[in-house]
Amino acid sequence: MSSQVQQRIYVAATYDTKGEEADYLLTLLDRIGVPAVTVDVATSGAASTAHVSAQEIARCHPEGESAVFTGDRGSAIAAMTLAFERYISNRRDVGAMLGIGGSGGTALITPAMRAMPIGAPKVMVSTMASGNVAPYVGPSDIAMMYSVTDVAGLNRISRRVLANAAGAIAGAYTQSLQLDTSDDRPAVGISMFGVTTAGVQHITERLHEAFDCLVFHATGTGGQSMEKLADSGLLTGVLDITTTEVCDHLFGGVLACTDDRFGAIARTGLPYVGSCGALDMVNFGGIDTVPERYQGRLFYPHNAQVTLMRTTVEENIRQAEWIAARLNRCEGDVRFLIPEGGVSALDAPGLPFWDPEADAALFQTLESHLITTARRHLVRVPCHINDPQFADEAVRQFHTLLSR
Repeated sequence: MSSQVQQRIYVAATYDTKGEEADYLLTLLDRIGVPAVTVDVATSGAASTAHVSAQEIARCHPEGESAVFTGDRGSAIAAMTLAFERYISNRRDVGAMLGIGGSGGTALITPAMRAMPIGAPKVMVSTMASGNVAPYVGPSDIAMMYSVTDVAGLNRISRRVLANAAGAIAGAYTQSLQLDTSDDRPAVGISMFGVTTAGVQHITERLHEAFDCLVFHATGTGGQSMEKLADSGLLTGVLDITTTEVCDHLFGGVLACTDDRFGAIARTGLPYVGSCGALDMVNFGGIDTVPERYQGRLFYPHNAQVTLMRTTVEENIRQAEWIAARLNRCEGDVRFLIPEGGVSALDAPGLPFWDPEADAALFQTLESHLITTARRHLVRVPCHINDPQFADEAVRQFHTLLSR
């Protein structure tokens, strides 16, 4: 954090409906002794007691205040969301953020939180925090706290929940000021899944003395988080060993990436070593959640909540074409490794997902569709993805790219 600018906790709320709660949070934070500032993100245009007015936020919209205070709730919230995200992105004194809101306020405030650096404390007290929070959290590290009662005035429950939120953000803020940031090893992003854990552990063992290894669970948001750090300039390179999120994206699984997978690699030109980790499986919930169109396929119950489906020859051809098309957009140094002995812990002789024909379709399609250049190569490795020899080759390729 900058020694020239005092970092503060920003408390964000729509003051026309949540002003009492926001001022209560400010009182609590003042009592704790941490610097805080309140921000009004209401779209009504009414005056408020917030330190930063809604008008000041609205002026950050590319089209000015008139784009925000339209009188139409939907367009006004969308415009204020953009304005608030731009406001926060241009501030140097945002050390942490505490938001409160219902569905509209949560959707309005969390994009600004996602624009903050990973590691900056973020707590969102929300009526929506007991459901699917993925649309709000995304690839960021937002802590969602369920409000229990509606955020509609102070009562014996809301006072306690808000007090806990104030304590949580104050503690996180204080601790972040005291973090030891002396580790000067360059950071490298690595993607992993349960069925590629052994291989990734071999890789991190070989890299950890020289690199800060940031391992991301390939759950859809895991890949997005890794690429967010790449876009933010916080990674020296990427070892994208586990690209399984592509399977779910293309075939309806629950751990899907977005269409922008590999986009950060193309935008940044970071040194990139990728592979086929867990491209043999699509993830669903319990067996009763598998779409009817997949009845009769080969399934493996990973646990009571996770069912894995083996990809077919046709699916492997399609996902190989999809991956190759995106890697072909990358102008930086790219090495994509093919583990000829299997792509996951289940894909080996005698194991449930061993299917040499399906793997061959994947490998051959990658080989035929990846456009080789002086900086972009496909490398066949004659071993399983979890073998130490595969890790040796991945690390060797990575060091080669860094030395170019």
